[in-house]
Amino acid sequence: MSTGLGTDSPSPLVLIVEDDPATRTLYRDVLALSGLRTVETHNGHQALERARDERPNIVLTDLAVPGMDGFELCRALKQSPRLRDIPILAVTGHAEYLGDPNRFRQAGIDQVLMKPCPPDLLVQEIWRLLRLTAPTSVQSR
Repeated sequence: MSTGLGTDSPSPLVLIVEDDPATRTLYRDVLALSGLRTVETHNGHQALERARDERPNIVLTDLAVPGMDGFELCRALKQSPRLRDIPILAVTGHAEYLGDPNRFRQAGIDQVLMKPCPPDLLVQEIWRLLRLTAPTSVQSR
């Protein structure tokens, strides 16, 4: 399967932040089938450390994760000069979060999807955000 990248470029790396093991596995498998590499964490503190260590191309985070929640994680990523340009796709099963779009903008979240979201939509949004934020390293799929 083509990733849309040059032959000398590695596939984009997605940091998955999800506390539910089954959902985390689903995301990992769907993204792998779409030509994306993944690293996984189950809480916000662990995710921030992995982001610092791995420097992913994009972060896919649930907003209700233990420890540091998804909003706090996103703010911490955007406050880091080294990590602030990483796009963030948030997923949530809490419809009440959608009532305050300013909260997402203030946290630095680029896009929000409601759970459960169709796997093809998840993949489509990840590639869209990668294309918008990486002008030469990621081309159209």
